[in-house]
Amino acid sequence: MNKVVLVYSGGLDTTVCIPMMKEEYGYDEIITVTVDVGQDPKDIQQAEEKAKHLNTKHFTIDAKEEFAKDFCFTSLKANGTYEGYPISTSIARPLISKKAVEIAMQEGATSFAHGCTGKGNDQFRIEYVIQALMPNAKIHAPIREKNMTRVWEIDYAKKKNLPIQQSLEKIWSIDENLWGRSIEGGKLEDPNFAPPEEIFQWTKGPLNSLNEICEVAIQFENGTPISINGKTLTPAQLVLLVNKIAGDNGIGRIDIMEDRMLGLKVRENYECPGSALLLTAHKALEALVLTRDEIRFKAIVDQEWSKLAYEGLWYDPFKDALESFINKTQVRVCGEVVLRLYKGSAQVIKRSSPWALYSEALASFDNAEAYDQRESTGTVKNFGLQSRMFYQLKNAR
Repeated sequence: MNKVVLVYSGGLDTTVCIPMMKEEYGYDEIITVTVDVGQDPKDIQQAEEKAKHLNTKHFTIDAKEEFAKDFCFTSLKANGTYEGYPISTSIARPLISKKAVEIAMQEGATSFAHGCTGKGNDQFRIEYVIQALMPNAKIHAPIREKNMTRVWEIDYAKKKNLPIQQSLEKIWSIDENLWGRSIEGGKLEDPNFAPPEEIFQWTKGPLNSLNEICEVAIQFENGTPISINGKTLTPAQLVLLVNKIAGDNGIGRIDIMEDRMLGLKVRENYECPGSALLLTAHKALEALVLTRDEIRFKAIVDQEWSKLAYEGLWYDPFKDALESFINKTQVRVCGEVVLRLYKGSAQVIKRSSPWALYSEALASFDNAEAYDQRESTGTVKNFGLQSRMFYQLKNAR
């Protein structure tokens, strides 16, 4: 039997792909795969209902814990950000693609389909992983291949009597996972349009966020968080809890102009309360335990890692090499960070670690015995010697 595995979200783009795979691409069996990486449970349920209505062989895979542990926390160790926001959608795509390949192998399929357009980043991320894991795979991207518009898709869906009402009622295009929530489309595409409060679901605005100061203590081990306020949790449970705490305090709203891989500038709104808070705490702990040169060089490594992760190159050897350095540094990123949250502000107020490269005796202005200031005289005298010589020669000309 001629089979195709469709990476299925349940939205308009992927739903119109189902009849097209049969009628225009000639497949006998459509296998839909929805991967739960922390999106709204209602979206998971609706995807399942639509798949059943359209007579596909459907699989829903709960990958929240794997996503949190192997993707979110890997990104956290690398301080993963892109142009000012914690990368989230990009790090979920490799896992979603991996699960689709696993189902394909289980079901004896070598063909895949997805609903990505030809303008976005996900076409690169999804197809890269599928081809890396299954080199002989045949991949279809109907929206891109047929240069479809949203109007065309809606007309097609109506003709085929597809269950898309829920998609039509959504004004905004939304992508969610544990690590972040992106909102785009409609009037939000205009950089000069102020986003309405209704687009936000995970974070409270200044008027609705908590009116009392909140303190949260985060315990780290080997660069990853293991407990919140003394409560040990699984990776997914921990991220969900931090999302709630930070979101209630108005943390994690980001509105940026983002440069996509194809060079297109797009306006994006993000909600990333948990990841924003964890990144702040993680960086504070790194500043306490890593040497000055480790911090300086790791900033470069983190930037290169983030670029690869943003592009979806999860199996790139350069990424593996960067992670070797990152993971080596994270062995000492252990300890506790306490943050004070209030009305969108997250301020680090305490940090402690058995690996702290800090000595109160050496740093104190009141301890003359631990550090003899007179010993700095020679160092200060020779500081910037060549620079001073150049300045004097230049002025003498």
